[in-house]
Amino acid sequence: MTPSRREILGGAGALALAAALPRTARAATFVSKRPAPAKRNFTSPAIEAEIARVKRMIADPELAWMFENCYPNTLDTTVQTGTIDGRPDTFVITGDIEAMWLRDSSAQVQPYIHLVGRDAKLKALFQGLIQRQARCILIDPYANAFDKDPTAPSKLEWSQTDQTDMKPGVAERKWEIDSLCYPMRLSHEYWKRTRDKTPFDDRWSEAMKLAVHTFRVQQRKEGRGPYHFQRKALAPTDTLMLGGYGRPTKKIGLIHSMFRPSDDACLYPFLIPSNLFAVSVLRKIAQVHREARGDDAAARDAEALADEVEGVLKRHALIPDGKGGQVWAYEIDGFGNYIFMDDANVPSLSGLAMLGVVSHDDPLFRRTADLAWSTRNPYFFQGKAAEGIGGPHIGMDMIWPMSIITHAMNADDDATIRQCLHWLKTSHAGTGFMHESFNKDDPSDFTRSWFAWANALFGQLIVELAERKPAILAGSIGA
Repeated sequence: MTPSRREILGGAGALALAAALPRTARAATFVSKRPAPAKRNFTSPAIEAEIARVKRMIADPELAWMFENCYPNTLDTTVQTGTIDGRPDTFVITGDIEAMWLRDSSAQVQPYIHLVGRDAKLKALFQGLIQRQARCILIDPYANAFDKDPTAPSKLEWSQTDQTDMKPGVAERKWEIDSLCYPMRLSHEYWKRTRDKTPFDDRWSEAMKLAVHTFRVQQRKEGRGPYHFQRKALAPTDTLMLGGYGRPTKKIGLIHSMFRPSDDACLYPFLIPSNLFAVSVLRKIAQVHREARGDDAAARDAEALADEVEGVLKRHALIPDGKGGQVWAYEIDGFGNYIFMDDANVPSLSGLAMLGVVSHDDPLFRRTADLAWSTRNPYFFQGKAAEGIGGPHIGMDMIWPMSIITHAMNADDDATIRQCLHWLKTSHAGTGFMHESFNKDDPSDFTRSWFAWANALFGQLIVELAERKPAILAGSIGA
């Protein structure tokens, strides 16, 4: 039987011996783990030059080796390029799952966006992904993952009997706000850096308007809307209650998200990080509508929804921090009930600045992120190997490297960043890659040896540090 997403493990046991070897004995193993050049899915001179440039800045040989492995991993192993109707097409799988998540595919290429103007081939890759994501949204704006063949039924065994309105081309149909937010963010990033109108055609416009319309429908001001989802599963976070429509809410104007970025069901359907993300990207997509297409009506529609949701968030989503101040809740229901926690998957409360939702030094964000990185968050774990945030998707005591990377991106002080790099360097279990999660006390106990989003995010961290904190990379990270 094909394992479910939560059951896919990375062959940790086979790598335990390598992880247990003294570091001096492993020094000679710092040989690139990249595929041979002829076997790489995609190559870019601009990316290769960036790898060489940044690697020269890293004094620690193990950290440099990890960067060389992780940064190009998306291009080396997950990108599938081609053409449709004579135009670029880019399909990006997550790694060990042969499907494209709208969220993951956007995040996987984010570390390369600053180089898009230096390589025509890389530029075409972004054009193709923006277009592919638009076609996916037009298939079904409620789906989170898609197959490459838009006419085929899902190849993911765990989603084939889901009780929802599955369409050909859909791999999984878990409604998550961020699934639409990430393509909006990617489109804006591409437009901001290139001013290239090529991917922003009528199909793209139709998809973005459908995305905004879907947000409005999921405000559920008039009825519960068309989306429902149920799955026969042992994990209650894989299905929705009350006939597949989720827990009741008071219709206050926030957008319902039935699942989190982890693909786990929300406890309360108003997921605050994702609503904040939606406010941000609605304004960004308005800019693309207006500047790339001259479509002021579509721009105003997106901006109006952003203004409405932002106002509701300020009125309903702030909660006491226990110290006389306020922080953002993680989820609310509109009746006054809320939970405070954080999940490693982004958008998270900790990841708002990384996504450009808030400024890095925003006081409300800083208070919220600090509280999330504490025992006030039930999914914050401290162990012998590291400390960090996990989530219910994998389970207790499992830290996601993604959370450590996010924490480092949030940090200003060198000591915190060095500590995060040390945890990342000592928790890859000898593989040279990031994983989905690892046990807080035993890094050889990990999930997913091929998880391109985490690899991309690690590469992004190192590239950012090369710009804002080069002295850290030039110094010692510790054994």
